[in-house]
Amino acid sequence: MPAGRNRRRAHRLAIVSTAPAVEVASLVKRYRHALAVDGLTLTAARGEVTSILGPNGAGKTTTIEICEGYRRADAGTVRVLGLDPARDSRALRPRVGVMLQAGGVPPAIPAGEYLRLLARFHAQPLDPAGLLDRVGLTEAARTPYKRLSGGQQQRLALAAAVIGRPELVFLDEPTAGMDPQARHATWDLIGELRMAGVSVILTTHFMDEAEQLSDQVAIIDHGRLVAGGTPAELCGGVGQLRFRADGGLDTDGLVAALPDGSAAKESPAGHYVIEVPDGVSPQLLASVTAWCAEHSVLPTSLRIESRTLEDVFLELTGRELRS
Repeated sequence: MPAGRNRRRAHRLAIVSTAPAVEVASLVKRYRHALAVDGLTLTAARGEVTSILGPNGAGKTTTIEICEGYRRADAGTVRVLGLDPARDSRALRPRVGVMLQAGGVPPAIPAGEYLRLLARFHAQPLDPAGLLDRVGLTEAARTPYKRLSGGQQQRLALAAAVIGRPELVFLDEPTAGMDPQARHATWDLIGELRMAGVSVILTTHFMDEAEQLSDQVAIIDHGRLVAGGTPAELCGGVGQLRFRADGGLDTDGLVAALPDGSAAKESPAGHYVIEVPDGVSPQLLASVTAWCAEHSVLPTSLRIESRTLEDVFLELTGRELRS
């Protein structure tokens, strides 16, 4: 190969190696008359766990499938490890792992045989037996896939996604159907992937899972990005003081006795939540208890909490049920 072409190729590979794990810019996807993704822009950095969260129908599955190369965008650009997932699928395939929620596995194939089969398609796979043990399926190695429990099938899908030593792995609801022990073991494995420099794109409906695992979180709704940042950035800035008392307290009067910007609500009856923009301070606590004493209110179960990612998610996307 001529020297000039070698230099150009080396330069192109250098650009690819420093590119973010995933870049989505002004992404649009329509299904007939429905707009599934509406100008979405987000970035996932290398070597980090990025969670893409959203209610049902928000567009996150469509976005992920476009990133995986299974669907084509109608407009906008998508780059995965610096490459176009539709045009460069052959180059990306050995570098990306995908965890499927269901399907794609022959129902009669034993778990161990399935991993050994997948290992043959990769140049430097992980040891199938060791990986099977890592996800707690050694005793089920000879069990046909169709006879595995839902949680076991999930663990096998996770093992299948990482057996090829991917640079980037897409994990779709990785702990669905798992018991608490398996769930925490899966969290540990995701942490190990991150420590090894593997980029992880995670979708989950478990907000505690996203809060525990993520370096960055992107919340999308109606095909658009509505919030993004670290879990601490999204949850910080507002503290909560909670207590129980008789129902029907004068929350407006309580707020009047508190610092500017405070809010108080009763939900459900007899359960009170006070939010303050700068966090709960000793002075705030004293103000609340003084007001309660003045009005002969005995607060019980008084506790100080920070907002959770679930609180933020519900504030941004609403509480109504979605199909």
